[in-house]
Amino acid sequence: MTKLSTLLDHVDSGAMLLPEFQRGYVWNRDQVRGLMRSLYLDYPVGSLLVWESEVDPAAVRGTQNASGTRALLLDGQQRITSLYGVMRGRPPEFFEGDANAFTGLHFNVETLEFQFYMATKMREDPRWIDVSRLFAEGVRPMLEPLKGLDSGPDILLCMERLANLHSIQDRDFHEEKITGKDKTVEIVVDIFNRVNSGGTKLSKGDLALAKLCSEWPEARATMREHLARWEQAGFKFTLDWLLRCVTAVATGRAVFSALKDVSPDHFRESLESTVRYIGKFLDALAGRLGLDHDRVLMGRMGIPVVCRLLHLNGGDFDDAGHRDRVLYWYVHASLRGRFTGPIETVLAQDYAALQSDGVDGLIRILEDSRGGSLHIRPVDFAGSTMGSRFYPLLYLLTRIGEARDFGSGLPLHAELLGHLSGLQVHHIFPKALLKERYPRNKVNAIANFCFLTQDTNIKIGKKAPAAYFADVEQRHPGVLRSQWIPADSGLRDVEHYEEFLVQRTELLADAANRFLDELRKGGATTRRDLGRLDAVTDQESEQDARSAQLTELRGELASLGCATPELDVEICDPVNGRVLAVAEAFWADGLQVGQDDPVVLELDPDEADIAALEGLGYRVFTSVEAILDYARRRNAVAAGLTPGADAPMPRDGEEAAAAPEVRAAFDDALHSACDRAQYEAGYRAHFFRRMLHENGALATAKQLLAKPTISDGFVELWERGRLDLTVEAVVLSHPSYARLFTPAELDVARSRIEAHRARP
Repeated sequence: MTKLSTLLDHVDSGAMLLPEFQRGYVWNRDQVRGLMRSLYLDYPVGSLLVWESEVDPAAVRGTQNASGTRALLLDGQQRITSLYGVMRGRPPEFFEGDANAFTGLHFNVETLEFQFYMATKMREDPRWIDVSRLFAEGVRPMLEPLKGLDSGPDILLCMERLANLHSIQDRDFHEEKITGKDKTVEIVVDIFNRVNSGGTKLSKGDLALAKLCSEWPEARATMREHLARWEQAGFKFTLDWLLRCVTAVATGRAVFSALKDVSPDHFRESLESTVRYIGKFLDALAGRLGLDHDRVLMGRMGIPVVCRLLHLNGGDFDDAGHRDRVLYWYVHASLRGRFTGPIETVLAQDYAALQSDGVDGLIRILEDSRGGSLHIRPVDFAGSTMGSRFYPLLYLLTRIGEARDFGSGLPLHAELLGHLSGLQVHHIFPKALLKERYPRNKVNAIANFCFLTQDTNIKIGKKAPAAYFADVEQRHPGVLRSQWIPADSGLRDVEHYEEFLVQRTELLADAANRFLDELRKGGATTRRDLGRLDAVTDQESEQDARSAQLTELRGELASLGCATPELDVEICDPVNGRVLAVAEAFWADGLQVGQDDPVVLELDPDEADIAALEGLGYRVFTSVEAILDYARRRNAVAAGLTPGADAPMPRDGEEAAAAPEVRAAFDDALHSACDRAQYEAGYRAHFFRRMLHENGALATAKQLLAKPTISDGFVELWERGRLDLTVEAVVLSHPSYARLFTPAELDVARSRIEAHRARP
């Protein structure tokens, strides 16, 4: 056991650090409030897991002068960082994240509430005490403003409550330690994943990067610099994606484990080459195809293949024709969902094809997977929303062809300079005209989209095609044809909207096939590189109720400490690549990064396979209200409040049997025991895990205590004397858990533990 004050001193001195493979700080304010509330009430807050190891000064986060044996914090980073930030008034040196999550915490000596500073509520009320100042200056300086209170607790009671809060620095934390020279980074990361049931799991890429960082500490920071530079240019990539590209260049293999034999120097050189290859290809996509920003960047997992191709080809394309054939393969691979299935299997096939026959091999294997033909059909353009994989193709055709702006008549492949010249999505038939007569997927059909300058889009507004097509064509003959608008004037009325869609999909498919076929031959029309345009927006989104609702949702969730989602995202089955949904919003790493399951907001459930999404581990919501309620309840539980109410803490001496944090702490403790038991005994814990998933922690514990024998799934551990991993031990591990069980249940737990200890 180690006192909290000692742990924080260890952080100050550099004796406790973070291993480089740990991710950043992700807690929100409600979690910080809940932690402080639990400590004040002497509730359990969990143990710490540390790895005692000899460290390279640059292989850890926290100090540049670390050497010798250090305690590397594995499980407990969020708690220790929060407590350090609150009690020291600043983040620790190893901090990466948003310090606002723990800055400005105050404590009310009358209601015993923890709240973050609000000037209107706290400026003139001396009962609100700055918690960081309390730990910095002690109790006595906090009492002076309280002496003149006309009502509320007397000064002695205030002093007692502040002393209780101040004394949490003397709270003992249990530390479990991993030691031994045999504990490699791979073993430690495996242990981390097994015991960190409530936090962020490390991916295979994280594991590979952890090993690389132990040999080249600057690897992660260097890669992040490149990612930041691309994001500034309009393209957002992940660390795993960049590592996938480097793995392709360095090893020619699809699996991250191939990096284990790559030296730091080789990795550094491969990273430098990969960055050049990615830059070259992004330039080709923007300059040749007009795909110049993130929203229209097609299948990004095809880029590792292109990196491998360029590496095998000496770092460049043979000529313009070779470049065009690579672009042909890339576009078709993206449109056909080549990389939505088992990614490592697909990449391995493509790398092998590259090795034997270059880009022609890639095209051949793609054709074989599509039954011998890559021909685009009209039905391919029948999708809806910007999340459809054929949406970028419409943008591509607009940029590379002769598509012209309805207002100015200028071609949209050229630079459009001046005020209001950025491209916007234009609904040819306005939403307002369609929404009462057609389903949403028809209203937002890709075939109802075209791209116009912002100025033109504003001027057309909500006019029906019958009201503005004739004028547009008169002022700029041929402009409608340039945007693949059917010539039949009878299709301009809303009654004939579906026939309009049919004919336009035929025109779009024909234009796409002609251009892509020419691209494959290396003979597509050549012009100077396309200039970049402003990012595409949807002008009608301001008038669309659903879009406004999603904008409000993002703002509300951000205020709750949630991550920013991707919008209009196609989600596919990872095995067969089947499209399961085009979600309105998607949080790939959970509402809080690494804190819960991936979250999907699907507002058209009839158009999605909800059962398949849930079976794959996605938490699916079908209304804005439901996801907001979930986020609020989640935060309320984290803060120790009754969901839906700002309930104050129990007063001195009050019973807190139903306190949410007691149940939550017990849940965490039992899940942790299950994880560690599975690590010790393998399959024997699977039955117990299923019970936890189906019944919850408390019901599972009560069910097992009612059995005549010891906890199912823990027999082997019991025989080894690992009592700490049994349900009985968890039930008895903290006094507050006693409130969750009857005296008879507690007696059963005690008698079983005592019986084991009495054995010879």
